[in-house]
Amino acid sequence: MAAEFPVILFYKYVAIADPAGLVAAQRELCAVLGLKGRVLIATEGINGTLAGPRAAVDRYVAVLRADERFADIEVKTSLGDESTFPKLMIKVRPEIVTLGAGIPLAPDLDNHLSPEEWKRTLEEEPDVVVLDVRNRYESAAGKFANAIACDIEHFRELPAYAEQLADLKDRKVLMYCTGGIRCEKASALFRSKGFTNVFQLHGGIVTYQEQFGNAHWLGECFVFDQRMTVRAEGDAVPIGRCAHTGRTTNRFVNCLHDPCHVLFLLAEETERENADTRLCPQCFTAGLTSSTADYKGSPARVC
Repeated sequence: MAAEFPVILFYKYVAIADPAGLVAAQRELCAVLGLKGRVLIATEGINGTLAGPRAAVDRYVAVLRADERFADIEVKTSLGDESTFPKLMIKVRPEIVTLGAGIPLAPDLDNHLSPEEWKRTLEEEPDVVVLDVRNRYESAAGKFANAIACDIEHFRELPAYAEQLADLKDRKVLMYCTGGIRCEKASALFRSKGFTNVFQLHGGIVTYQEQFGNAHWLGECFVFDQRMTVRAEGDAVPIGRCAHTGRTTNRFVNCLHDPCHVLFLLAEETERENADTRLCPQCFTAGLTSSTADYKGSPARVC
């Protein structure tokens, strides 16, 4: 690892008989090493992203892979700093990524395309459907060229949204997400709904960009930590646009109105011009202002 303060992203679908026991062991290990981030554990596997000094991260990975269940786990690395994660959170969850399909779904493991195969397919088969199964705000920051972005706020909305894509069932579909974990479930979901020719990008955007940078990619990659977005080295075509003015930006904020709190893109210049644009477009259009919205410190909040 070249970074002095690396961020690691990892997951594996594997049977875990005692998730609570593994949570306790992971919590102790991360605390001893001084790592921060989040790790989710379920009977179906582990999903984590952690950050810390290089020596501590190296030690963590070594201990993780010493467990035979995770001996072959893939670990993706990017550059972070001490502010990347404010705290450590390790929990047991029903799923390591929440889809809530309502039916048993074994992750798809037999339809992965390597980054090389993915890139070649994009270049040689222009009629393929490229499907971004991430949340809408992630796609707003960056996506593969010509990709269809799912209009969802949370991954758990994908099962219902998939019905809107029924006309693609007989097309060749290439789906992708950030690191690969969502695609293994999404692919199984789509195939259960009758999609006959589905493939997924192995390792997701992160692995692809490690090899090919911004080739066929537009904008930046959204990440679920304090960085919000990361950019591959080299020229990148910015696509992030301020939700209020359309200005180019990669700055995400949460709606000032706490009952909404939706994440959206807001240019700094826009907020300087009008503080009320700290409200998402829907709340802004509804007539809320920084004086009438409900948030900590608001004149409208009743203590």
